[in-house]
Amino acid sequence: MKLTEKTLKSTEIFSGRILHVYHDDVELPDGSFSKREVVRHPGGVCVAALDEDNNLFFVRQFRYPYAEIVLELPAGKLEKGSTPLENGKRELLEETGAQGYSYISLGQVYPTPGYTDEIIHLYACRVEKLGESRPDEGEFLNVEKIHLDKAVEMVLNNQIPDAKTQIAVLKTAMLLKSGKI
Repeated sequence: MKLTEKTLKSTEIFSGRILHVYHDDVELPDGSFSKREVVRHPGGVCVAALDEDNNLFFVRQFRYPYAEIVLELPAGKLEKGSTPLENGKRELLEETGAQGYSYISLGQVYPTPGYTDEIIHLYACRVEKLGESRPDEGEFLNVEKIHLDKAVEMVLNNQIPDAKTQIAVLKTAMLLKSGKI
């Protein structure tokens, strides 16, 4: 069965600093027509950085859409002209002051495929050295280290609701267990 939809018309209805929202007219696989609302996003990156004792570096920051402080692995928006890995290294350094080595890809995540084209690139690394964090202007966060085993428990007990962090923590734990990190 054919599953793809054909875009007939795409109209930008909002253009923001990060997001662009489109209202599209589409033809469905059966020949009928429908409408789609799509949020275009430049993508993101998330890094699970392990120190020599298998502690992960986390940040706590207020997330306005949820009106709460969220525990997350260092992450950020992709910047034009840089690869996802370069963006990941930059975000790790800016948010935690850590510099990593032996980066490995944990793959990509489609956080909400029903309405956005955002792709988040996940990486794991070992921490080589620590310096001072240099958050972006207007970015306020606290850095903390949590042992990987404890972080896995926290994911399984729903204490870490952030999807990219859950996936990166669990993949990192599995790769460490199998000796690949």
